[in-house]
Amino acid sequence: MIIKKIKDKIQKGEYRFSDHAVKRMISRNIDRSEVEDVITRGEVIEEYPDDKYSPSCLIYGRTKKGRNLHVQVSLPPTVIIITVYEPESSE
Repeated sequence: MIIKKIKDKIQKGEYRFSDHAVKRMISRNIDRSEVEDVITRGEVIEEYPDDKYSPSCLIYGRTKKGRNLHVQVSLPPTVIIITVYEPESSE
């Protein structure tokens, strides 16, 4: 249920990136469309109800080009992309 609400917000453009996420995306050569792909095609693999600032979750997915990414987002109503990274092969 959580992922559907997040996907709806992403598809409507009702989200924003944290400064941390932007810095990580630049340093890891990850673009906005890849993040959107992963969220709209991915699945929640961990939930963090007691996260520091607000409840969040970790989404795993593959971009249209096949790149594996993890995206941590805060839960609706305010969806914020917290961080983005390529998981280690052991993850």
